[in-house]
Amino acid sequence: MSKTNYLLCFLFLTFQCFGQERQRIGVVLSGGGASGVAHVGVLKALEENKIPIDYIVGTSAGALVGSMYACGYSPAEIEAYVLSDAFQLMVKGQRNEQHNFFFYQDADNASMFDFSIAQDSVLQKSLPLALIDPSYFDFEMLKIFGRTGASCQEDFNQLFVPFRCVASAVETKESVTFASGKLNLAVRASMTFPLYLNPVRINGVLYFDGGLYNNFPIDVLYESFAPDFIIGSNVSKNLPPVSEHDFFGLLASMMTTPTNYATPCKEGIIIEPDRTIGTFEFEDVQIAIEGGYQATLLLLDSIKKQISVRADTTELANRRAAFRSKLIPLTISEVKSSTIRKQDLPFLRNAILPRHSKTMLDSLQFEDRFFKSTAAPYYGALTQSFEKNNANQLTYQLKVDKANAFKVDFGGFISSRAVNNGFLSLAYRRVGYIGQKIEASSYFGKFYGAGKINYELVSPGRIPLSFSAYLVLNRWDYFKSFASFYEDVKPSFLIQEERYLGLQLKCPTGPNSLLALNTRVFWLDDFYYQTASFTNKDTADYTAFHGESARLSFTRNTLNRKQFASSGSLIEVKMSFVRGNETTLPGSTSISKDSVRNKHQWLSIQLEFLSFPFQKKQLVKWGIHFKSVLNSQSLFANYTASMLALPGLNVMPDLNTYFIAAYRSTQYVCLGSQLIFNPIKNIDFRLDTYSFLPIIQLVQDPDGGFSYARPLYGRTLLAAGHVIYHTPVGPIRASVNYLPKYEQPFQFQLGFGYILFNERAIR
Repeated sequence: MSKTNYLLCFLFLTFQCFGQERQRIGVVLSGGGASGVAHVGVLKALEENKIPIDYIVGTSAGALVGSMYACGYSPAEIEAYVLSDAFQLMVKGQRNEQHNFFFYQDADNASMFDFSIAQDSVLQKSLPLALIDPSYFDFEMLKIFGRTGASCQEDFNQLFVPFRCVASAVETKESVTFASGKLNLAVRASMTFPLYLNPVRINGVLYFDGGLYNNFPIDVLYESFAPDFIIGSNVSKNLPPVSEHDFFGLLASMMTTPTNYATPCKEGIIIEPDRTIGTFEFEDVQIAIEGGYQATLLLLDSIKKQISVRADTTELANRRAAFRSKLIPLTISEVKSSTIRKQDLPFLRNAILPRHSKTMLDSLQFEDRFFKSTAAPYYGALTQSFEKNNANQLTYQLKVDKANAFKVDFGGFISSRAVNNGFLSLAYRRVGYIGQKIEASSYFGKFYGAGKINYELVSPGRIPLSFSAYLVLNRWDYFKSFASFYEDVKPSFLIQEERYLGLQLKCPTGPNSLLALNTRVFWLDDFYYQTASFTNKDTADYTAFHGESARLSFTRNTLNRKQFASSGSLIEVKMSFVRGNETTLPGSTSISKDSVRNKHQWLSIQLEFLSFPFQKKQLVKWGIHFKSVLNSQSLFANYTASMLALPGLNVMPDLNTYFIAAYRSTQYVCLGSQLIFNPIKNIDFRLDTYSFLPIIQLVQDPDGGFSYARPLYGRTLLAAGHVIYHTPVGPIRASVNYLPKYEQPFQFQLGFGYILFNERAIR
């Protein structure tokens, strides 16, 4: 036994000699990631068997479980929380459907990777320090511990059970014990696993996970409380010897200090639940809880022999109720900032509670405004806490770190068909009283090339507003080919070029919905052949359509993916008015040799609905997809020009890479089914089937003219089968499309990435 342990035993016996009213029992909980949830089972077994707990100390996962117990949560309540959806979202860095706030989400594009760059010191400040988004994690810590800590005057001895936790000071490389201060920040610091969560700065000191330097703080329990008997729950161990070739093992060894997992005196017992789940396997916490419960029951006789006192369960429940009744209600009366640079805060402060507002926020209102405002792309880490004010209400204290000024996105689509393209975007963001963003993006490839510049202003408030101006250049090159991989393709038979300037005003109508008003000035140029028999010497027909448009749209989107979704829903309604001037010049293969100039104007209504109402244990999912277009568009100079002006059917992603006249109509209804089989995590076997019903179909006559067919003429089925592996950056898939109206109905392709393009000007 070391000299330190002898000294601790001496101190323990000295305190015992002064004669306490009864035995005082201390509990110490180790770190261990997801395995640390086993501590819940330990506390559950102890309470059921009336073992009193007078003091509690924890680190990392043990700090979370221990602090919840110290705040008056019963083991049953803690168990319910760690088994809840909120806990799963928290540890995975996700948000629930009501917290995503669709208003701030970027329009879907082909981005697969993104990273941010600081305006200064690029390499030093731009590397990410966290694998997950910490915003929901930090909010849960504040919600669970914030008002309890403030109600107890930030003194951990005044909690329902006196409590201590430890964290690791990054700069001094030492273990620090928290006995007072902001409880939510202390627990958050203790749980900050390096590179999984970003570090926390408290009173100028930067902290990481407490388990790095003290993963079983039994010494803290002795020194802080000197209990008569100690019950330890340990689900961790020191690292094994490391090979010189094991990079991550060497890194872990450099970051951590070995811990002594034994009791220094005989007045204690260590419970060691099975460590059967990995550090981040939080979906298996029920296994961990049961393991902790069973491990405690095995040692219960030994515990009872050494602990003579028993807790009265009724009296314990009454004390918990009395403790909670004295807590300050979760009502926010003001927002304060400890941010040094004042310009960093106004947008966020005004979005939550303006400085001179007399409004009081209850817990639900505060939660709603918090997630609305923090969904904005202008902020990085938030350090937040509650403070009791003179009116016995809560002041929300906030320190804000701005997000890196520059954001880079890149991605695209790699395919065995000749439709490959890349995507690159660069955005600059700044925030003061309003948020600003300027973004330039580009698609590049033979099939599709594009450029876009967008400038956006966002005003905060209970209902934020966004105003943006944009310029878009699009070019589609529909070369006539069934090419796969590196097979040569035939010359282009259809090229569409679009240029448009637009203004957009949008506002949220709910957490997942928004209204948008767009006005545009556009220039459309189409080059095409009306016959398959053309050569490189022939000149193409040319149709230009220049004009203006206005569109009002409503969108509600909770889909889990931007392509190949398997849960959530989408509702979108678009109402558009278009007017403009057509100029058509015939080419060398045109039947008509006369130029045509016409004026056109029309109204269009589009409705789309996608939902997944049936899910059986995540194994089988079924969705329904509906899309309809009602369009009063007049005819252009020829059949092809008229078809090019119509919106194409795009219910399946690959349809965006084909020009198939049979799947275009001024008015149509399309109804589909999406059946998904998910036998292995992130792998989908998917079958999408659709029925296309054109209400009014334009057809080409044998003499080259065109006319309207009878209603529902051209109705057809189409389908696609996919095997998809959803990687963290995008889908890898093997697909077979069945398009019976195409020259080769069955189309096979391998693909990686997203088939997503800029929005069309009017089509």
